[in-house]
Amino acid sequence: MPAPARSLRTRLIPSLLLPLALLAACGPLPQPFRGNPGTVARRLAAPPAYRIAVPPPNAALLTDVASTDFAMAMTEALEGAEVPVVAGPPAPLDWRLDVTAEQDGRGVTPAYSVVDADGKVLGQARGAPVPVREWSEARTETLHRVAARDAELVTGLLTRGEAARRAAETVPFNGAGGPPRVRFTGVQGAPGDGNEALALRMRDFLSTKGLVVQDGADGAAFSVAGKVTLAPVPGGKQRVEIQWLVRRRDGHDLGQALQLNEVPAGTLNGLWGDVAYVVAQEASAAVRDIIANAGGLGEEAARRPAPDAPTPPAAPGAPAAASPAGR
Repeated sequence: MPAPARSLRTRLIPSLLLPLALLAACGPLPQPFRGNPGTVARRLAAPPAYRIAVPPPNAALLTDVASTDFAMAMTEALEGAEVPVVAGPPAPLDWRLDVTAEQDGRGVTPAYSVVDADGKVLGQARGAPVPVREWSEARTETLHRVAARDAELVTGLLTRGEAARRAAETVPFNGAGGPPRVRFTGVQGAPGDGNEALALRMRDFLSTKGLVVQDGADGAAFSVAGKVTLAPVPGGKQRVEIQWLVRRRDGHDLGQALQLNEVPAGTLNGLWGDVAYVVAQEASAAVRDIIANAGGLGEEAARRPAPDAPTPPAAPGAPAAASPAGR
């Protein structure tokens, strides 16, 4: 790497490593049911391996306000049916409920599609027609009535989709049959080649932490997403915040690893090189800890030492960054 980049490494990397914050659940809690789960344990141990998101429908012949209201109404109806659901855009492992509507004569017919996290349509159904006037007025009571009525249709789609997934499943979602699978959705917001460099290095390092890293959601028990935020600060500098968010398949936020630093403005506008290497090295260890603390690795795997780290990059004319074994 050219000399300016090497001097950047000595300025930037140490301060990026020190403030790594691991934001996750607190310490161990009393476990009165350990070893004595009760008669319903088998059913509770295998909850639906999905959470469905209900974004406001943009093709349902409703105004923006009414679309949001209908999404909330459907979310409440599905919650009443004990479906794991959230209103709004889907997280990386969420299924999605797409709602459309067609006008035919004097009626408007809503239609529903359940789509998995990889974009595959798992099932479709049509509700009963609603008078055009009622649908266009979009009163709260009308939207709630239609949502309550059609929630049963959606629940049926989810049940059949989940049954089909379980029938085709080859990798247990709890990781009991092997290393847990992690959907890595990449990095956003970094200047220069930061998105690509950080993503490449993070994939390498996560693979050394007892995790199977993949692009798609199929079979993944967890997801990891990176986000870089820059903000100007006094003295001609920039505040760099790198956030790694870890979610469980049911949409629960397990925690985040946060890296903070201040650098001269424009420092990271070019090649990240070994900066990406060290950032990912530290962040991947934090991500593994979050997943291990959530029980995603199992006790034996969580205690197992991590394999050797990937080889750090070496640019022409510059020495390679020191590997962990060489420290």
